[in-house]
Amino acid sequence: MKKIAVVLSGCGVFDGAEIHEAVLTMHAIVRNGALYEIFAPDIQQHHVINHLTGAEMDETRNVMVESARIARGKIKPLSEFSGKEFDAIIFPGGFGAAKNLSSFAFDGSSCNVNGDVEGAVTEMVSLGKPIGALCISPVILARIFGDVELTIGNDTGTIKAIEEMGATHKTTTHGEVVIDQRKKIVTTPCYMLDADIVQIGDGARNVVKAVLEMA
Repeated sequence: MKKIAVVLSGCGVFDGAEIHEAVLTMHAIVRNGALYEIFAPDIQQHHVINHLTGAEMDETRNVMVESARIARGKIKPLSEFSGKEFDAIIFPGGFGAAKNLSSFAFDGSSCNVNGDVEGAVTEMVSLGKPIGALCISPVILARIFGDVELTIGNDTGTIKAIEEMGATHKTTTHGEVVIDQRKKIVTTPCYMLDADIVQIGDGARNVVKAVLEMA
């Protein structure tokens, strides 16, 4: 059976991984006859957001510990990831991708990418293995590679930043994927659009199918 690594960035859309995107990605992997393992960087979150009020909270949390809520405790630090053990890697979205896995939420096209994230991504490309990215997480791939083709939907500000990083953006709608054949990168917009949970499931399923076909 093929095995896919899923990289999370916390727990909750405003400061971590988007939970629907994460769970539906895992669901799609298993429904398509593959296995998954979950990883997250063992670092502090940039900040903690009260998801009821939207206010920043006066506390600190760990990205891996929070991601373990979604993983039901079965999670490994991203520093232990080995591309040789997996057929593909997928990044669900959520602001954690832009706050914890990278600094895109604060620095835009001048952002930095977490070292473990960059290491995992570049290793997979060097091995010729596919990468999936949902929602806002494709900006990480734009920052790392520059000259790639991807989508985040139709948000003009994010598209501008992606193009400033050297990437080519394709406007898409619900469930559509863009595939960069050279780098084997598959992206879809998910909650970067005004989407419902069924449309999120469509996007996750289509990304998973595409990466498995290339794996």
